[in-house]
Amino acid sequence: MTSKKTIVYSQRVEIIESYQERRDCADQNIPRFLGACGFISVPVPNVVQAVEDFINTINPAGIVLTGGNSLVCYGGNAPERDATDKKLLEIALNKRVPVYGFCRGMQSILDYFGCRLEDVEGHVAVRHLVNGSWGEFEVNSYHNQACLQVKEPLQIAEITEEGVIEAIECQRYRLMATMWHPERENPFRKSDIERIQNLFNNR
Repeated sequence: MTSKKTIVYSQRVEIIESYQERRDCADQNIPRFLGACGFISVPVPNVVQAVEDFINTINPAGIVLTGGNSLVCYGGNAPERDATDKKLLEIALNKRVPVYGFCRGMQSILDYFGCRLEDVEGHVAVRHLVNGSWGEFEVNSYHNQACLQVKEPLQIAEITEEGVIEAIECQRYRLMATMWHPERENPFRKSDIERIQNLFNNR
């Protein structure tokens, strides 16, 4: 029997004031979605000092940067999340590990490559159309900030009618990202699953 490939995914930070704790957590639909793609998934802690050893031990076929927590430079309050995402991207680029990011994960990729985010309206808890090299289709939307212009080596894959970039890709570093949440579709969308499979299975 062929063993399944392992994918690691980042987690959001929840601050529990009553316990004076900063907790890592993630939607249970994330491993469900990655399981539907055919992968075993393992969460990464937001402890940047441990990230490199963690990745070297797991040796994943891919990395997923998930949603949650705004970047600190845009009003967020989880610097350890920023540091973890940055470290994961550095390792991925150095080791040629494919990366998929969604929502906050896409924003981390954009920020890493010097692409500015802007405040946008009408993109929280709605559905809207996108169009681009992947086709025209409807997506979910849960973000207050987005990018209107990317820099090389990133390329626009999907965009809204008003110019909000909703998906990017980068062939040089095998990066792909969407502003929509594939794990929040019920049922999971076949096209999302196929894109993830193509990204991580062709390493």
